[in-house]
Amino acid sequence: MTSSWFQDPTLLAAMLGALLPFVSFAVIMVFTRPYPKLSATISVAAVSVSLICALSLLGRHWHLEQPIQYTAKWLVSGKLYVPFGFMLDQLSLLMLTIVAVISFLVQVYSLGYMAGDPGFARYYAFQSLFAWAMMTMSIAPTMLQFYIFWELVGLASYFLIGFYYEKFSASEAGKKAFVMTRLGDIAFFLGLLLVLLNFGNLNILDMNSVDVTARMSPALITLSAILIFGGVAGKSAQFPLLTWLPDAMEGPTPVSALLHSATMVAAGVYMFARIFPFFSKSATAMTLFLAIGTITMLLASTMAMVTRDIKQVWAYSTISQLGFMVMGLAAGSYFAGIFHLTTHAGFKALLFLCSGVLIHEYETNDFFEIGKYGGRGLKVPIVCMTLAAAALSGLPPLSGFFSKEAIMGGLAGLHNPIWLWAGLLGAFLTAYYSFRLIFAILFPKKIEEVHHGEHGGHGHGEDHHHAGLYWVMAWPLIILAAITLVLGFFQTPLENFLVGHHGGAEGHGGGHHAWLLYVAVGLALSGVGLAWLEFGRKGASQVGFVERIEPVKTLFAERWYIDHFYRLFLDYVIYGIFSNLFTRNDRQVIDGGIDGICRATVGGGRVLSFLQSGMLQYNLMVMFAVLALVALYFFF
Repeated sequence: MTSSWFQDPTLLAAMLGALLPFVSFAVIMVFTRPYPKLSATISVAAVSVSLICALSLLGRHWHLEQPIQYTAKWLVSGKLYVPFGFMLDQLSLLMLTIVAVISFLVQVYSLGYMAGDPGFARYYAFQSLFAWAMMTMSIAPTMLQFYIFWELVGLASYFLIGFYYEKFSASEAGKKAFVMTRLGDIAFFLGLLLVLLNFGNLNILDMNSVDVTARMSPALITLSAILIFGGVAGKSAQFPLLTWLPDAMEGPTPVSALLHSATMVAAGVYMFARIFPFFSKSATAMTLFLAIGTITMLLASTMAMVTRDIKQVWAYSTISQLGFMVMGLAAGSYFAGIFHLTTHAGFKALLFLCSGVLIHEYETNDFFEIGKYGGRGLKVPIVCMTLAAAALSGLPPLSGFFSKEAIMGGLAGLHNPIWLWAGLLGAFLTAYYSFRLIFAILFPKKIEEVHHGEHGGHGHGEDHHHAGLYWVMAWPLIILAAITLVLGFFQTPLENFLVGHHGGAEGHGGGHHAWLLYVAVGLALSGVGLAWLEFGRKGASQVGFVERIEPVKTLFAERWYIDHFYRLFLDYVIYGIFSNLFTRNDRQVIDGGIDGICRATVGGGRVLSFLQSGMLQYNLMVMFAVLALVALYFFF
């Protein structure tokens, strides 16, 4: 580092923003864990400073011409050294800001949601750990450092998903998330190793340069790109590694908002964008990624159409929208993918936090039950959730409309129209399952009176204490709703910021087609209309058209039997074949070899025992006889 940290305001802001959450984590775990309120104060204060630093960096470097790097030698071996530090460019500044904003709002919201929880201090420690890992990963200058903090993000998410570890389902969900994301990470690591061995460098700017094609063959670039994409598939829940995310809803609802909006699951899409020029050098790999994103989007949409769990609906929606982002990036629309990641962060966090208020009030995840017990009486979360659902559906003039239209424009520019038609089908399905949930809460078949102490015992904030907690949770909703309302109108400045100075990325938002705009909005409105007919209108059966076909309903509810396939694979391939092979090898080769040596030793001892009678004169006679024979051999 060329200058000391206190002399460079940019370096100072980057260091404080990234490191303070880690300091908060360490202080809470070592010193303040017995004091929950103090721990929460420290954590919120640390992430507040991180937010201020991120916003100041974004404002200071809005017109940044060249990336800023602060690196120092970390590991040195001969001529090889591994740098460690920070890199600030348009994309990292944007991601840093998104993570800081969402982390801050979630932590403030958690003051109300997690109040009275016995693990209150531990919860904020893990929140701080996650924020530190995610922020430091966002500004990593090399893929090695990126990978290190990528794994720390996975570790922190394991702690948060399995926060209620005494609950078996939560513990299993945490382990499932950890194992399935690690499967993708193995491929990610192998891809980085392949790049290192053939290119000799894991610096992000160098990987994105033209020089990589001179030192790596097209086949090697394709193979390494596919392997690295394994990390994207794991972290961002892409096919076939998508079933862990719905189960991760076992964690506290604020955790769902944090991990499954703009941070953990979006890390995969961010990594795709981070080395977008590298990926784009392989047309084969990009076509494969486009197919994976499309399959993911459609599969997750069908799963969301039959579930009654409010958090799982938004979880499937997250998977679907992440697939949509991958489609945008794989289609070559760099800005469109990042823009949708940005808008999605706001309205998806809003959806989860609104759901958290309802779950906190009625202690049920079943949105039909929430509607039955008068969920629409909670005005702020219901209004905000409806707004966010409309943004998710791509309805104007909300932020999701602008970002989804940008991706549709990119898909329309491809030669094969199947990708565009898949995107339009996804728009219809998204609107349908989103408003299926909204109408089920707003227009239940029967509204039952909820007495204080029933279904959450909070009674709509009837007493001062609960009213205070309610508004602690409500204010983050209002802020996110405002972001959802206005963010789409900043499309042009954001595009100029990201694409205007992005070196090497073929970034564009796709073409603008008036007919496509009308078709996309028309399909979204059709989805809303169908949801109204089945769940909203007076006398509606509140049974979806898919749910009427039992085999299809079962197929969607069982997640297309993907988990069943994994179970069979483990039982018959891993346990049935490989485990038996290792068992036989252990018993027959390893144990057999050891047993053979033992038997040979015992047998040899028995043979030698005949030569040892205990009589000294006999032993001397045998020794002299052997020596005499040896002498005769050498002399004659």
